[in-house]
Amino acid sequence: MSDMKCIIVTPEKTVLNTETKYTVLPLIDGEYGIMPHHEPLVARLGAGELRLTAPGGQVISYYIEGGFAEVLDETINLLTMHALPSSELDIVRAEEQLEKALARPSDTSELAEIRREKIYSRRARLRVAQKVKGR
Repeated sequence: MSDMKCIIVTPEKTVLNTETKYTVLPLIDGEYGIMPHHEPLVARLGAGELRLTAPGGQVISYYIEGGFAEVLDETINLLTMHALPSSELDIVRAEEQLEKALARPSDTSELAEIRREKIYSRRARLRVAQKVKGR
């Protein structure tokens, strides 16, 4: 089987540019697996764990927070606001961030929407941190 290229770009920099045999994306409606020769795709990323299986079999894990994924010509392009290796997540810090999100005001519909999005992303960050630290 051939490999694909996976490129992760944030507003600040290109975070990752690597070969992958199999990739699992955290989409807004669940996880989605991609292998070489996949049909073209554009999808909205959610918050969660991106897992890449490298050509040697090693699994690479990143925490991704929102954005878009494009699959075209054996390349997966991820444009996201936040991406960091899952190993860099800290459970205590993730718990603190979730507590702050839960304490955010929700007096107006706009504030309630911001609070909901923060809670969603902070819960995802905590889940990924707990999963990675438990490996």
